[in-house]
Amino acid sequence: MSRVPPGGAARALRAVRDLRALRALRARFYAPVASFRDPLFPGITRILPVPPPSTVRGLLAAATGAYTEPFVFGMAAWSEGHGIDTETYHPIAADGGNPAAGGRVRAVKGGTTAKDRPFLAGVHLTVWLPGPDADRFARALRRPRHGLRLGRSQDLLHLTELAHVVLEPAERAVVGHALAPAGGHDVPYAHTHRLADTVSTDRLTTSWSQYLWCDDPAGPAPVRGAHREAPTNNEDTQAVWLLTP
Repeated sequence: MSRVPPGGAARALRAVRDLRALRALRARFYAPVASFRDPLFPGITRILPVPPPSTVRGLLAAATGAYTEPFVFGMAAWSEGHGIDTETYHPIAADGGNPAAGGRVRAVKGGTTAKDRPFLAGVHLTVWLPGPDADRFARALRRPRHGLRLGRSQDLLHLTELAHVVLEPAERAVVGHALAPAGGHDVPYAHTHRLADTVSTDRLTTSWSQYLWCDDPAGPAPVRGAHREAPTNNEDTQAVWLLTP
């Protein structure tokens, strides 16, 4: 069962009502391969071009060892390329008629099958974690409780940088590949994606919101409800939208 919270886009924008300068942890990651299946298209292997917020929350919860991490964060992501792989699926019959042995099922009708699976190559992810939890996440990411993965269990993720930055309220900033709530900016070539915010621990309930994301990095533009990394001079710096669970 899934649900769409009333006014999902407005809820995402409310995450940044309290616009003030914030100390934040900036964590950068790299995944050689990742694949984010779009759950709104069941039965086909359509993937998303950007990890949903729920996937990033799962990644950070794996680092801390918690079941859930209801924290505020901002994110940006992009990939160097994409492709299609052929994967072997071993579906288990609901009636127990074709049980798995050693992780495999018999190659009968409804059993072992091969399907094309799109994937992203060279995925770059940046996460901003503001507030008092920044130091806790820094410690967890240096010594994670579980393996860091971006989505599927085989898609390992590498931490490439940890840095403390200051986020300040912004009316203009570099949009780049930042994930923004609907209405966060007016870049004309931005795509709207409906993404999962959170998934309950029993996996029965998913909350959703509408987000803006640019395939091609967008330059400086007017932004609403956003922060930016504090500049060292008068240059425009990266926009960051802080998202709530």
